[in-house]
Amino acid sequence: MLVKKIIPLEVVFGRVLRAKRKEVGLSQEALALEAGIDRNFVSLMERGLNQPSLSTVFKLAKALKVEPASLLKEVQKICES
Repeated sequence: MLVKKIIPLEVVFGRVLRAKRKEVGLSQEALALEAGIDRNFVSLMERGLNQPSLSTVFKLAKALKVEPASLLKEVQKICES
């Protein structure tokens, strides 16, 4: 019997955020500065210890130069696989 491990959404979002940040070549500090949030909060989100508000998702997306929906679609894709 195959057992599917369920990964918490905040952990999946953190992995997506880290991957996208690295893809565009930003440090946590640079992303935080561009998004107008604290660098420590970026670290906590990337480790799945904190969840962003909807407004923070929009700020992060703008700083990463992506649509907010693309971040959430990636999370959904991972959760459904």
